[in-house]
Amino acid sequence: MIQQRFSQPAAAAGRRGARLQVRAAAAAAAKTTLNFKKYQGLGNDFILVDNRHAPEPILTPDQAAALCDRNFGIGGDGVIFALPPVGATDLTMRIYNSDGSEPEMCGNGIRCLARFVADVDGAAARKYRIHTLAGLIQPELLGDGQVCVDMGEPILDGPRVPTTLPPTREGGAVVEAPLPLAGRRWGITCVSMGNPHAVIYSANGAPIKVDDLDIFDIGPQFESNTVFPARTNTEFVEVLNRGHVRMVVWERGAGRTLACGTGACATVVAGVLEGKVDRRCRVDLPGGPLHIEWREADNRIYMTGPAELAFSGQVAV
Repeated sequence: MIQQRFSQPAAAAGRRGARLQVRAAAAAAAKTTLNFKKYQGLGNDFILVDNRHAPEPILTPDQAAALCDRNFGIGGDGVIFALPPVGATDLTMRIYNSDGSEPEMCGNGIRCLARFVADVDGAAARKYRIHTLAGLIQPELLGDGQVCVDMGEPILDGPRVPTTLPPTREGGAVVEAPLPLAGRRWGITCVSMGNPHAVIYSANGAPIKVDDLDIFDIGPQFESNTVFPARTNTEFVEVLNRGHVRMVVWERGAGRTLACGTGACATVVAGVLEGKVDRRCRVDLPGGPLHIEWREADNRIYMTGPAELAFSGQVAV
């Protein structure tokens, strides 16, 4: 009798286990295989997906965030989708950050996207017209392997950046506006490159030394500060000379990254407005240099830097 009492629950448990195995197998079978390529621009790395067969991303934000996990997924600062063109463009760019949020655009990412599409299509060096949530962006693949991107004109009007910091210049620009935070009084210049940036060259009236900053502590405090209604990317900048700066960045939705293309552009715009740098400037990021030019003739910003294939693969999603 004792043996019978124990054998019945054991048999039931065995049946439950078998059912769970069947369900797990069915769930695994229901997954689809995603082909991807991983690219990086100065260490800012992205999972690239050819999504030109469908008008919307084939992954959800949660799936993208899971793929970006560096321990349990592929790893990346975001997932970028090449989608069909809109209007008189060649293709559309959409991106999900590593936290699943969707930014308007990404400077390093769009260089990687241009290189990815050229590699997939077997195209020679060429210029693309890419529709983004920040408007038309035009990267050009150069013969030396670099990618030069026409990033368009910066937005300086505070409410359009957006920020609630009061303007300090005519036309609504917010330049070196004081912001008390984390025990210091920071000088904030706000620039939108289609996405918001708070650029900081000074704290307590003294120039920034980027090696002295605990970006993991102060970065999130800027990102979520109430004076930035859409959150913000934050760039901390040290001037080496008028044509050369060092910058570290805390990216909205991605945290500390090795590089930020739109942030490098915003850095030069802010530096010119503050009278600290020239319109042609090298921006050294932890992942390497970007070359930025804010042309006075047409008010447009041009960013030049690398985009390289890291590896290709397949993943079940």
